[in-house]
Amino acid sequence: MTTLISVQSLQLDTVAGTLFHDLCFTVGLGDRIGLIGYNGSGKSTLLALLDGSRQPSQGAIHRARQCRLQYVEQHLPARMADLTLYDALFAALDYQPDQQWRVDSLLGELGFEPDTASVPVKSLSGGQHTRLLLGRALLQEPNLLLLDEPSNHLDLPSLLWLERFLLDWKGGFILVSHDRRLLDNVTRQSWILRDQRLYGFDHPASSALEALAAADMAAAERFAAEQKEIDRLTDSSRRIALWARDYDHEGMARKAKSMQKRIDKLKEEQSFVSQGAPWCLTLRGQALAAKQLLAFEQFEVRPAAGLAPLFVADGLWLRPGDKVALLGANGSGKTSLLRQCWQGLVQESADPAFYHHPGAAVGYYDQTLQRLDDQARLADALAPFANLPEMAMRRALIAAGFPYSRHDQHVATLSGGERARLLFLGLSLASYHLLLLDEPTNHLDMDGKQELADALAQFAGGFLLVSHDRDLIERSCNRFWVVREGRLEQWLDAPSAYSRLFEPPASTSTIRAERAMQHSVPLDDPEWQLNRLCELEALLAADLARKPRQQRPQMQQQWRSEIEQLNQMLGLVG
Repeated sequence: MTTLISVQSLQLDTVAGTLFHDLCFTVGLGDRIGLIGYNGSGKSTLLALLDGSRQPSQGAIHRARQCRLQYVEQHLPARMADLTLYDALFAALDYQPDQQWRVDSLLGELGFEPDTASVPVKSLSGGQHTRLLLGRALLQEPNLLLLDEPSNHLDLPSLLWLERFLLDWKGGFILVSHDRRLLDNVTRQSWILRDQRLYGFDHPASSALEALAAADMAAAERFAAEQKEIDRLTDSSRRIALWARDYDHEGMARKAKSMQKRIDKLKEEQSFVSQGAPWCLTLRGQALAAKQLLAFEQFEVRPAAGLAPLFVADGLWLRPGDKVALLGANGSGKTSLLRQCWQGLVQESADPAFYHHPGAAVGYYDQTLQRLDDQARLADALAPFANLPEMAMRRALIAAGFPYSRHDQHVATLSGGERARLLFLGLSLASYHLLLLDEPTNHLDMDGKQELADALAQFAGGFLLVSHDRDLIERSCNRFWVVREGRLEQWLDAPSAYSRLFEPPASTSTIRAERAMQHSVPLDDPEWQLNRLCELEALLAADLARKPRQQRPQMQQQWRSEIEQLNQMLGLVG
């Protein structure tokens, strides 16, 4: 395979120390690589080195002449904010009139409606920003994309669009992401940046992480065996050295020195064992003996007081043990619902449309991380969450990766990832009956997401979760609410809820289809049933034709179930 980039003995030193050293790897034409690592491990920095926008401390990066590389940044550059979408794309071609047709063609490929072309970039959603940045890169006709967390802050429809785009992309890419499902579906290789080293695997993320865990276990076993031998030799060397001194025996003294050299060599060659994650996320909860924790009856959800409602929550409730995923497009009002719930709890609202159990202890993770006082010292920031002695608070901070020397630091000086870790630490110190979680994975790395999914799956209380992370949703939730067309609807499983997000707006021609999906079985109209049957069989056949790792077994099961029901109603089974 043609090599596009070759890297030898790469090292980067920063004011905080060496970020990574002695990295050696190649990138070939058509490689589809997922780059994984803890927050702060240097993933974005490595992309910047490959892009040439940053220079290494040591080592060499060679780019082949045929390498056409484009870096897709994580955030929209400020200089584009006041441009229209069309002009932001056209600017990537230096406004060459003879290239304008390429912009016209690309708008449709990126999924933009014609009237969106004249909208200012600053008014677009996060998902549209991602499409814009991808479009600007594509106009340069690259054969290698460097993608720095393009899935961050995307709603589920935008995330699935990105997944389809990467599956259809003919070139290669290096994708930095903490979304395991996305990485599993679109990549063939994985690089794991950890302990200042780069571990390469010819597998997607999940298989690569399993292989790394197995390698860690084997390394720990080797280390233990090597340490046992080192300890044995050290004891022998010490005894021989004492005998040589007591009996003034030159031969024994030489033997002791020889053994010490062997010990030093064994220590130098001893197997490396990773230090692992800096902190393990946990949550404590308890089930409340109550019929309901929350209930909504004609509850109007508004973006702010005095504004028109975004949707109405009616006839829905959350009981102890209910683990509810709240799904919907960005801007549909999910965050507003959680915020209004929290405000009602704090203010002990008497709103008859919103019931909350008066004895429930409730925790709230807000995606803006404003529950933490900016002016509070780290040593004091945890006080509102749990009444613990000061030394217990300090021990908790140290265990979470905040050394004693930082405890007088103010919350306002923390990075987004550190602030999220501090808020989760506060939640973990308390014990709740109910959690309100608004996009809790935004600042978590892959291990953090895994720990959060495990913690929520084992959580004894109930929770209402806003997230676009499919692994988290499917592993931890047992109920699914979808915000759609001014209503909050309940669905039985995640695939059905996802499908609802992609339906076109209801109209006269689609009312029957919506009713059929809600009831699983159409109530009448054989013509619609037959059309739906053909559609489902085509969807199933197309999915089965994909590579096994790209298939969607849950959707296949749902489609087969509905096909069987339609066959029975149409009399097509004996």
